[in-house]
Amino acid sequence: MSALFDLSGRTAVVTGARRGIGLAMAEALAVAGADVVGVSAQLEATGSEVEQRVRAAGRRFTALRADLADRAAVRRLVGELRDLGPIDILVNNGGTIARAPAAEHSDEMWDHVLEVNLTSQFVLSREIGRDMVGRGSGKIIFTASLLSFQGGVTVPGYAAAKSGLAGLTRALANEWAAHGVNVNAIAPGYVATDNTRALREDPEREPAILARIPTGRWGRPDDLAGVTVFLAAPASDYVNGVVLPVDGGWLGR
Repeated sequence: MSALFDLSGRTAVVTGARRGIGLAMAEALAVAGADVVGVSAQLEATGSEVEQRVRAAGRRFTALRADLADRAAVRRLVGELRDLGPIDILVNNGGTIARAPAAEHSDEMWDHVLEVNLTSQFVLSREIGRDMVGRGSGKIIFTASLLSFQGGVTVPGYAAAKSGLAGLTRALANEWAAHGVNVNAIAPGYVATDNTRALREDPEREPAILARIPTGRWGRPDDLAGVTVFLAAPASDYVNGVVLPVDGGWLGR
């Protein structure tokens, strides 16, 4: 493997690692040589699919449970991560979505989505990032969204949170780039995951979405694998504050 993309000897944390995009990210980092700490509210202590894939790549796997909607649980997670030793790569992928027209989007929906998708990610990044700054190295990757650039429909909380992640990516990069810490984000397009199931099952929206994607297909979680490794590896050492779309050409349409 080229040294530019070699993650041997690194430890990577991936939130939302149990399925979908997070599962693909964790596997890709393991294949590139990293040991992986998987985090999810429902992650099995042993035998999970993500554990099997990481171990099949010959890397160590640690499972941690944390509800990102619970601020106290996020703080406990920080302590658990520090107990494991230095974290070289933090992939803030865990997220949720709530669909309702803006006029019907309740305070509870708004608060839950913002807590999971933005606030918890700031808390994790602040704490683990502080340690990275102290060591003079580290990689932080957020999972942003097309709605970091656009407004979306019937997902105001999600759009606000993902737009906030784009700003947070730039803000942290501005402060930490000089300390050897790279902060960037990936903006997936329409990927076939549980979060998009309602869209894919909608007889009107599904064909409308598909018609606008130049590649002519929905994304797959493993479409995010290569860019995750790139942003975690030495190849991206001079890449800072970028929100990189992986969208089949959607934004260029």
